[in-house]
Amino acid sequence: MCRLIETSSRTPTLALLGKFIGYSPFHSHRMFLEVTGVTPRAYAISDRTAALNTNLSATEKVTDAIHGDRAVSATQFYADMSRELGMAPATFVKGGKGMTIHFATAASNIGRVLVGATDRGVCAILIGHDPEVLERDLRDRFPAAALIKAGTELATTITQVVSLIHEPETATNLPLDIRGTAFQCRVWHALREIRPGETIAYSQLAERIGNPSASRAVANACGENPLAVAVPCHRVVRSDGTLGGYRWGVERKKSLLDWERRNNWASVLNPRA
Repeated sequence: MCRLIETSSRTPTLALLGKFIGYSPFHSHRMFLEVTGVTPRAYAISDRTAALNTNLSATEKVTDAIHGDRAVSATQFYADMSRELGMAPATFVKGGKGMTIHFATAASNIGRVLVGATDRGVCAILIGHDPEVLERDLRDRFPAAALIKAGTELATTITQVVSLIHEPETATNLPLDIRGTAFQCRVWHALREIRPGETIAYSQLAERIGNPSASRAVANACGENPLAVAVPCHRVVRSDGTLGGYRWGVERKKSLLDWERRNNWASVLNPRA
């Protein structure tokens, strides 16, 4: 089904997908969601976004990117890409020009944490020691966006993010504004299913998303994750049990895992009422 979607000029209907694999539209939809973690339509939009990211980055004309894509309708192109990119295609070309990102930093037990948020949700959680370096990292991601140091408007969000570090078992309804390719979204969705105190090998995660030979691609997707802790890529380790890499430092990865394991055992020995 993935290949059919990737090679079609329009998003195939559920009826067509079902006919393709010999199942009803309902079962086709359910099977696709179980395997990939996203709906067929979401997969189609993400697949087009992956190609368009390259086209849009390489040209200053959105129309050139449209003609380079499989999209046959400019209207549909703008609607889908604005929703998937989190910004208008022209805004993406201009490095986020016209976007407003409020950000703030806070202390945690693993260093400073920068949280950036749009009106759609949290778009970045970055970890480090130097607030200026973290701000530079955010600016590199959105070079033309308006970055505004937040006042009290991010106080609740900051508290939620830090709580994910200090109390990883605490569930939050933190709204996320995260964008990636269909494959990255599958990996990140699977990461959010890993519970605090648990780890999984890159190869096991690849199997979980239905791509057992994609261990290296899974590792790359983890490395591209822009939302530390909220999308817990630190819970993925090598097959031999060693930590592997971590974008924000292997020592932080070790600290996070040690903290979560201790916290997990504490909750088992002293369950809350």
